[in-house]
Amino acid sequence: MSLAWATRILGAWPWGFGLQSVTEVLAGEMGTTLTLLDLAGMVALLLWGVRMVQTGVQRAFGARLRQILGVALHDRFRAFLAGLGITAVLQSSTATGLMVTGFAATGLVELVPALAVMLGANVGTTLIVQLLSFDIVEVAPTLILLGVLLFRQGQETRTRDLGRVAIGLGLMLIALNQILVLVTPYEDEPSLHLLLGAVSTQPVLDVLLAAGLTWAAHSSITVVLLTMSCAAQHVIPPEAGFALVLGANLGTAINPVLEGGAGDDPVARRVPLGNLLNRAIGTIAALLFLPMIGSTLIVVEPDPGRAVADFHTLFNLVLAVVFFPLLGPYAMMLRRLLPARITPHDPGRPLYLDEGACEAPSIALGGAAREALRLADVLEAMLLGLKESLQSTDRKRIAETKRLDDLLDRLNRALKSYLSRLDPEAMTLGDHQRLTEILAFATNIEHAGDVVDRGLLDLAAKKLKRGLRFTPENETDLLGVVDRLVANLHRAAALFVNTDERAARQLVAEKEAFRDLETQATDIHFRFLREGRAEAAEGSSLHLDMLRDLKQVNSHLVAAAAYPVLEGAGELLPNRVRQAGNQQIDG
Repeated sequence: MSLAWATRILGAWPWGFGLQSVTEVLAGEMGTTLTLLDLAGMVALLLWGVRMVQTGVQRAFGARLRQILGVALHDRFRAFLAGLGITAVLQSSTATGLMVTGFAATGLVELVPALAVMLGANVGTTLIVQLLSFDIVEVAPTLILLGVLLFRQGQETRTRDLGRVAIGLGLMLIALNQILVLVTPYEDEPSLHLLLGAVSTQPVLDVLLAAGLTWAAHSSITVVLLTMSCAAQHVIPPEAGFALVLGANLGTAINPVLEGGAGDDPVARRVPLGNLLNRAIGTIAALLFLPMIGSTLIVVEPDPGRAVADFHTLFNLVLAVVFFPLLGPYAMMLRRLLPARITPHDPGRPLYLDEGACEAPSIALGGAAREALRLADVLEAMLLGLKESLQSTDRKRIAETKRLDDLLDRLNRALKSYLSRLDPEAMTLGDHQRLTEILAFATNIEHAGDVVDRGLLDLAAKKLKRGLRFTPENETDLLGVVDRLVANLHRAAALFVNTDERAARQLVAEKEAFRDLETQATDIHFRFLREGRAEAAEGSSLHLDMLRDLKQVNSHLVAAAAYPVLEGAGELLPNRVRQAGNQQIDG
């Protein structure tokens, strides 16, 4: 039975007037609840549209934008413009902040240009708000249609990513328009006016509320757009809208400080904390002059929605103008406030795995690649330790070298755990390929370390325990092979950073060279056995076992770096590597 029929029947009873009033109240409550659910849904749609735009641009241009930013960081003026432009494209000052924080934390850029980038990024976030403050909802269906066509018909990954951006923009426009439709009926509600009148007299409360919402939503753009929509329909007074904008600007600077990957490193926290401090100072100053600013801005721009958008832009522009000349002294203050910490070096602690960069996979993968190269450094130290162990009778050197395998395992576990936390949806096809290459490199290097630890070093310990001796030729041969293996490790590391097909083929050719060394050692060992030279045969057996393990280490180096390069070039067959002419090398 419908609510209207129930109301009519109950109204026929003597006490029907009271029951009818109750049902009307219930109907009103249900309508309000449904409206709130619709409003929450539209806010969620707005958030999703913002995310689609951000991830689409990051996939399409993330690596290129990071390269542009790296080039511009040598001068504060270019850094400011780069921060503005990149954030206007990415629509995320957080992503821009992650890039520049990574550069500053590793000492690749000075603190002053890094802070200039953040000033530009703050201005860049206002541009999309200015665009969406105009009534352009009519283009939303066209944007979505264009986005779907690009996404479904595009053959290139970048085309599909641009389609994702167009769909996101269309969804944002639809969400903003629906929010306006939903809040319009409540414009003249007396109770709402009473509540908003109280809120408008408490700007500090508005700032705290908007800061909390922005921190929770991880998007200042969404909160500012929502504030702009409510102000446009006179649901909130302009003064309250301006205070909410201040809170959104403050809240977006809190996220990198609380949730960034800086951890306990004071140097890495300078940029996000510096950005938070200048926004906090600007917010306090704006609150002091908010009545005067608000009344002046309303006279200049009578439309409350446009006035909110203009206030958002004006706040960030003034902040940039005020702090830009003071960046030198401001950077000095941050260095004193957060001095570089001198801590005992822990070789097993990751240095480049920035947790905050997980939101920007292209940045995170760059740090992971640098961390993977540290595994190669540890393996090189193990090989050099093996060489010293073969030349001396010091068992402590063997034990010290074996402990390096624990460092290798710790770094490898940390790297894999970090890569597993990256969002696959935010990664391009190239990002997925690079992730696979990093995992292959790290896994093979770690396995090579296991061979050195459990194979070669155990054999070196066995040699000392039994008092075995190599012939001078065998000892020279082994030391030369270890040197050759170290050189191949350098080749593998270079290939991992800069792919080159010719270098990859040269590294693969080393497998044949190691097979030849194993064959020669096998022939010598059996010759000693046939001649009945027991002592020489036992030494040559140990020599042969070591060569086989060294050959296995070399195979891991080839699989770590050479095979991915040749596979990407289409030169890796199922069992063999295609060579020029009719020659082939066993894979």
